[in-house]
Amino acid sequence: MSSSADSHRLHAAFAAQPAAPVQTLAEDRAAWESEAALVPLPVDVTFVPLVAGGVPCEFVSAPESDPSARLVYVHGGGFVSGSCVTHRDFAARMSRACGAPVVLVDYRLAPEHPSPAATDDAVAVYRSLLADEIEPGRIAFAGDSAGGGLTASALVALRDLGEPLPAAGVLLSAWLDMTLSGESFATRADADLLLTRVGLADAAVAYVAGGDPRDPLASPVFADLRGIPPLLIHVGDEEILLSDSVTFAERAQEAGVETEIEIWPEMWHVWHAWAAELPEARDAIDGIGAFLRRRLATFA
Repeated sequence: MSSSADSHRLHAAFAAQPAAPVQTLAEDRAAWESEAALVPLPVDVTFVPLVAGGVPCEFVSAPESDPSARLVYVHGGGFVSGSCVTHRDFAARMSRACGAPVVLVDYRLAPEHPSPAATDDAVAVYRSLLADEIEPGRIAFAGDSAGGGLTASALVALRDLGEPLPAAGVLLSAWLDMTLSGESFATRADADLLLTRVGLADAAVAYVAGGDPRDPLASPVFADLRGIPPLLIHVGDEEILLSDSVTFAERAQEAGVETEIEIWPEMWHVWHAWAAELPEARDAIDGIGAFLRRRLATFA
């Protein structure tokens, strides 16, 4: 199926976009939050601050969300930026799609807090839900980009800790390999209009902070994946991170994990975030919602 006219328009806009000015990390973080704060939010969705397991979060709930279920959502941002503010609209769309409230995790960022701090925060949030008597089979994890990597590392960590595991994990354009060794860094270098190897290398240095870039909690593509919950993986065919998802899916399947991977033609990194104007993004979110409703047994 050919991509939409809106997709072609956005491609052209990405290609025409001038190089971003050099800014400090603090300036980059502030600029993203300022832009995200201008995005209109749905008036029928509630956004409530909360602290779960000592971690700041937001409870995002669309109408008719099942109060007995939760989706723990871990935002992207290269492990060094992003927040509840940058992902509120996305969380609202996910809550509506899957029929469950979303716990949007404001985890600690690198370089101030390198790996495994963010994974520890995701684990702490999950444990707090169990302490609140939410059944593990009524909880799922999801995340985009770095948050997709953290979703994978949290599932591995929870298994290793012997915790009862959630129902499923959803990885969207996930960054799973801090060694940047995937072949798509070469084969998709010209196609990817949003990410660069240099930019990811800088973020990887901040996140690993002198540790082993092959540590399974930093790079879950190298983890033993046996026994983790069923997975849905979305990745665009134009991403330099394509190989991360493909390799991770192959290793998960080899480990006996029920894994669905969808490679979307002509799509870029986390295209889901353009749902306000991109039909492919809305279709992808609808598909995620259907997957999670089956796994969580929630219905509209």
